[in-house]
Amino acid sequence: MKKLNALFFLLAAYSFNAQVISGTVISKNENKPVPYVKIGIEKENAGTVSDEKGNFSIDLSELDASRKLRIEVPGYESYVETVQNFRKQDQQKIFLKEKTKEIKEVNIKVKKLVDKNWGVNTKTKHVLYSVNPKFKKEDFLGETALEFNASKRSKIKNINLNIASYTSDKPVLMRYSVYREKGGFPGENILDEEITVELTEDMIKDGTYTLDVNDHNIWVQGKFFVGIQFLKEFDGKINISAALFRTGFLRKFYGDWQKMTLAAPAINIDVKVDKSAKNNNDETTASGDDLEGLISDISQYKIASENSVYGKNESSGNYLELKDAKLYYEIYGEGESLFLLHGNSGSIKDFYQQIPVLSKHFKVIVVDTRGQGKSADTSERDFTYTQFADDVKALADKLGLKKINIAGWSDGGITGLEFALKYPENLNKLIAIGANAFPQGVDERLVSHMKNQLHVLNIENKPEKFNERRLVTIMLKEPHISKKDLSKIQNPVLVIAGDKDVIKQDHSEMMAKEMPHAELKIYKNATHMIPFEHADELNADILRFLGK
Repeated sequence: MKKLNALFFLLAAYSFNAQVISGTVISKNENKPVPYVKIGIEKENAGTVSDEKGNFSIDLSELDASRKLRIEVPGYESYVETVQNFRKQDQQKIFLKEKTKEIKEVNIKVKKLVDKNWGVNTKTKHVLYSVNPKFKKEDFLGETALEFNASKRSKIKNINLNIASYTSDKPVLMRYSVYREKGGFPGENILDEEITVELTEDMIKDGTYTLDVNDHNIWVQGKFFVGIQFLKEFDGKINISAALFRTGFLRKFYGDWQKMTLAAPAINIDVKVDKSAKNNNDETTASGDDLEGLISDISQYKIASENSVYGKNESSGNYLELKDAKLYYEIYGEGESLFLLHGNSGSIKDFYQQIPVLSKHFKVIVVDTRGQGKSADTSERDFTYTQFADDVKALADKLGLKKINIAGWSDGGITGLEFALKYPENLNKLIAIGANAFPQGVDERLVSHMKNQLHVLNIENKPEKFNERRLVTIMLKEPHISKKDLSKIQNPVLVIAGDKDVIKQDHSEMMAKEMPHAELKIYKNATHMIPFEHADELNADILRFLGK
């Protein structure tokens, strides 16, 4: 096996002489080498793993002598030493003391045990957590985890990992961990012994690798995390399925755990729940921000939209220069004008299925909202939908358009409503797709997810994510269109939503009822992603409503 070496780059460096320390990790109790032990500096994102014979090498060059080096593996007490003391000798032996195992007798009547499956079950091949040692070696030894919450005492039987693709020249070495929760993140590893697997392709059945851990006697209650880590480089790549809008957790070696709100790895577990045990809380089970079934997998549409010409068509694209923004837009077709306005964090290309159809009947103007797509925003103010409506008016004025139609999706639909309120004389008809009039009209699960997302962004406080924070904030704080405001809209409006939309159906019904000249259509078996998933039906409804 190749030795895995890591070079630590630190700003506060006291030693500039290269110093590679080699050694062997040995079990003090059994006097045998301990394989696959993590060796690294506390709070740092790089390190090394001992080989199958317990051998390791680590470069301690340019490290502050007072920093703490940590060596740990499940089943043994952690070894912690200062870099200064660890440097004193080469070819050293590190002895780890085996943890004392506390065996607790568990008496449960068989009839009280109930089978459950918790976690992420998607087997998508479009949203992936990719493990590729050749792509980014500094990240390869990282670990990913998923949060669970057991309301009653439960025993983990199997840990399932949904694998979309597997390519490797040899078995891939993986380590499984189960952590207690600490401050909302994985804390102490509760396993008394290491669980490692040499994964081969024939072990993956119907896209899933199932690890039987029943004999490990892992009992959990309350919040806990199941994590996986790859320990050994290999030639190839593994793609693990992942679920959009679920929260996963990542860390690089001994670095801090990071909450990833965009997607989570497809880890799920089979458990035996002790129904006779006392409840830990009133919830049954939870797994992070659980939006499964609320937001569908749209990765195939995103790939198709990226491959389209829209959003990057120089022959039809142009910019509108404003005081604090630069708006990118594209124009297709001739005739009566129709503005297409995308949703939060979207862009022109999201309408790749609408533009070619609608542009046969209209002059279609598609716009990247400020701060999104190819449009820039130089202000430091919070975004508002009224501001977005002002931008649409400015573009219409530049193009010499006195009266326009608007078809807006999600945030774009809200912008259309604000336009109808502020510029009614400049609007002909409005199609609002998956739009809400105030924040309470959005499903509470999505609101909770966005609050978590904003919390993480505020903690990170990264300048490069300033725009992302504004985009989450606007969805949480706006719009503020009252029923009285809706009643003032005299333009014809078509309100469209899915029966599985993140916009509550009674909210969509209320909007259509309050606007004097509005009609409502609820799409069956439809989520918030109607322009992607129901493109033909939407195109037909837009043409019908606009009289084409």
